[in-house]
Amino acid sequence: MLSIVKNITHQFGKESIALIGFLAFLFVTFSYLSPRFLTSANLSSMAFQLPVLGLLTLAMLAPILSGGLNLAIIFTANLSGLTLAWTLLQAGGTEAGVGAFILGIFAALAVGMAAGLIMGLAVAYTDAHPILVSLAMMIFLRGLGEFLTRGGDISGFPEFVGTIGHGSIFYIPIPMIIFTLVALAWHIMLVSSKHGFSVYMVGSNLNASEYSGIPTKRTLTLIYTFSGLLCGIAGILMAARFNSVRVGHGEALLLVTVLACFLGGIDPFGGFGRVMPVAIALIILQVLSSGLNLLGANQHLSTAVWGLFLILVMVTRHIVGKAKFLLRRRE
Repeated sequence: MLSIVKNITHQFGKESIALIGFLAFLFVTFSYLSPRFLTSANLSSMAFQLPVLGLLTLAMLAPILSGGLNLAIIFTANLSGLTLAWTLLQAGGTEAGVGAFILGIFAALAVGMAAGLIMGLAVAYTDAHPILVSLAMMIFLRGLGEFLTRGGDISGFPEFVGTIGHGSIFYIPIPMIIFTLVALAWHIMLVSSKHGFSVYMVGSNLNASEYSGIPTKRTLTLIYTFSGLLCGIAGILMAARFNSVRVGHGEALLLVTVLACFLGGIDPFGGFGRVMPVAIALIILQVLSSGLNLLGANQHLSTAVWGLFLILVMVTRHIVGKAKFLLRRRE
């Protein structure tokens, strides 16, 4: 029995086990406080809401693992969505066909990757700080988007586009299927590929990684390029879900993605973290938001609770880290 427990802990990690326990506590608590919490309608609503935030969080995850940050994820996603919308409008708007939609998807992903590539090249080859680079890209993309749309919305998509944002396959929301597949691919890449190994090494110590022969510049460039790719997917999903695109869509999600990463055990200084705990952290944040909403709490209270969570996570990590250090000294 003890060996089984150790095996489970090894596979999922201590962070995941602790987060799953806390998630179970939240489910029990909100189920007791609100009879509507465990209804199919509420669970389905959470499953439709989570994927966009999840994709944006995955786009933030790798830059943080490398010791950086990507502040441009929201506006990269929005500009990718605008690219898809423009392609559909040029093909007839509501009358556009599947071929135009596929072309729009490729164009949206290309825009997302291009934005990430530019940031990656700047970070890798100019030694500029990722925060400054991504902040500059965020300002540029926001300004460009406002210029192209005059600050308004773009809508009028074919009916089948909405199916992607609101449809289900075997009662599983399509957005959740997309997020699950992307998260699985992201997990496999980080733990089973040379690029994933390089990401962790660069995040642990950039100079030592370079001296040991790891292609640090290529790794950093790919990190932000892949981050832009995920932003492109998120932008497509946002367009399909909201049936419109606007430059300011989802601005409030930026800090929540950082919170989800830290709550999921990602080291803010880089080099350590996994996808699975972050995915569980996303579910926790979604459960908190939905549970408080069902209890009639103001939406701003959810934001305050999320911020309090971040503080608690930082304090807990500090206490646990100090306790481990003291135990090692005694040994």
